[in-house]
Amino acid sequence: MIRLCAFSDEANPTLEGQIKAMKRNGIGLTELRSVAGKNVKDLTLEEAAQIKAELDAAGIAVWSVGSPLGKVDIMVDIDEYLKVVAHVCELAGVLGAKRIRMFSFFNAYDQPEKVYEYLRRMIEVADRYGVKLCHENEKDIYGDTLERVLLIMQNVQGLYYVYDPANFLQVEQPAAETLKALHGKTEYFHIKDVIASTGEIVPAGHGDGMIDTLISMVDPEQDMVLTLEPHLKVFAGYAQIDHQEMKNKYTFASNDEAFDAAANALKEILNKNGYVYTKGGFEKNASGT
Repeated sequence: MIRLCAFSDEANPTLEGQIKAMKRNGIGLTELRSVAGKNVKDLTLEEAAQIKAELDAAGIAVWSVGSPLGKVDIMVDIDEYLKVVAHVCELAGVLGAKRIRMFSFFNAYDQPEKVYEYLRRMIEVADRYGVKLCHENEKDIYGDTLERVLLIMQNVQGLYYVYDPANFLQVEQPAAETLKALHGKTEYFHIKDVIASTGEIVPAGHGDGMIDTLISMVDPEQDMVLTLEPHLKVFAGYAQIDHQEMKNKYTFASNDEAFDAAANALKEILNKNGYVYTKGGFEKNASGT
């Protein structure tokens, strides 16, 4: 079964608006990144508990904490930074999430051993809280290319991985190559697509991310989660997570409209691959078509 998740803050900054967007699109999991413009890492435990209660009442679960952990310079004071890691792990526990999305440091290409050491120390903290750290490939962090992601896999035990096809394309890494190498080693996927030649972000299936192939490679007997990360329109809090201009091919009147378009594009690809919606997710037709 394939289950859908989403960065719901792309639809609306408020929790109420995020819940409405999720329910409107039949998505029962969120990768919580921000609420009311406040990044998830900055939430108090009390705020997290209130968010969890409201999501529970709406029948929505937090699949992963969409944290910015690791989006800091490699020269960070790691002992102090591990306190931030511990807080995010505590938040994950309060939110009922078993996973935390994270990264592998800026300005670190020439310091791989320090990257590996810091990641190991972060994993030690996460292990104490019983959560998985899931590394996402992203431009300008150490693990932005296939080569360096594979090096992390070889040198750091206990880390899990999120595959983002658009982020690989933005560092000139072809989807055919990265999918072949990483598909079976991925905890879950971020669904974001981009036109490689222009850098324009587009709905799934409209770019060069080979989202159709990505889905066709999923074992239908496996429980797999796809997190929708539309990036089709600038949203509240975008500047907090990315300091670069967002390039879009299509124009949408609102963030809700952009979010719905992204969800519909992904569902179309699932349907083309023989998946039909059932309670809880998408299952492959018995005929396989």
